[in-house]
Amino acid sequence: MTARTSNFKIWLLASRPKTLPAAIAPVLLGIALAIHEGQLNRSVAVVTLLAALLIQIGTNLANDLFDFLKGTDTEERVGPTRATQAGLITPSEMKRGTAVTFGLAILLGFYLAWTGGWPIVWIGLASIAAGLAYTGGPYPLGYHGWGDAFVMLFFGLIAVPGTYYLQTGRVTGDSLLLGVAMGAMSTAILVVNNLRDIETDAKTGKRTLAVRLGKTFSRLEYTTLLFAAYLIPTLLAVRWGNHLALYLVYFSTPTAVKMTISMWSLEGAELFPILGGTARLLMFYSCLLALGMIL
Repeated sequence: MTARTSNFKIWLLASRPKTLPAAIAPVLLGIALAIHEGQLNRSVAVVTLLAALLIQIGTNLANDLFDFLKGTDTEERVGPTRATQAGLITPSEMKRGTAVTFGLAILLGFYLAWTGGWPIVWIGLASIAAGLAYTGGPYPLGYHGWGDAFVMLFFGLIAVPGTYYLQTGRVTGDSLLLGVAMGAMSTAILVVNNLRDIETDAKTGKRTLAVRLGKTFSRLEYTTLLFAAYLIPTLLAVRWGNHLALYLVYFSTPTAVKMTISMWSLEGAELFPILGGTARLLMFYSCLLALGMIL
């Protein structure tokens, strides 16, 4: 293995590729809704997707760095390897990597701002600021129980309507409903992560909702989030005059039921497959729902 290949794999690990469906899926749904209404700007769609991925990767790199600096990532944690904590990337290198990634997102944002105007400028800046503030700054959101609200807002209620706005120049009730669905699915991934890390987070002072309200609450939250995500396609189908293709999304329900049952019976490292399974469910759900809107 060459040094260049090894370095690439380390940065790929730090980018947390398994989290990237949470950035892709809301863009996919926003674009699909625009297509349903007969509108599609391909270049804007591609740039929106790339910008969303860069913001997600930048947030992941920042989290890797700040969790290490705050002492949250220790040898006791049961999650995947963190590059800074493991000594694979130095803190100064991680700072530069974070800055470069967010910088590239800002460059793409100029094009999106030229297309969508000031609302997109504020959305982009808020997304980057929130990505840094999630585990950094004087009041890290993820350390004070605001992580779930952060994910619901930025991966759902902003990402889907924002993508749709870039395509159509407006925000509708349907785009907001889809934003709730995506936010719920993405937040479910975070809930699994926080339930898995509940013991080590409690020891290091990371006061996630799981730590604050307990394991039973987290399992109820996960169940409620998935239920809400699967209710919304039915609401849309009714709003669209019983648009039957939207019911394609329910082909993913067996996986959702399996994940939910496992959430109520597994703990700690046993939740590894559920974390990855929920991320895959989000992508499966999103692809089926997007297809249903386009058909």
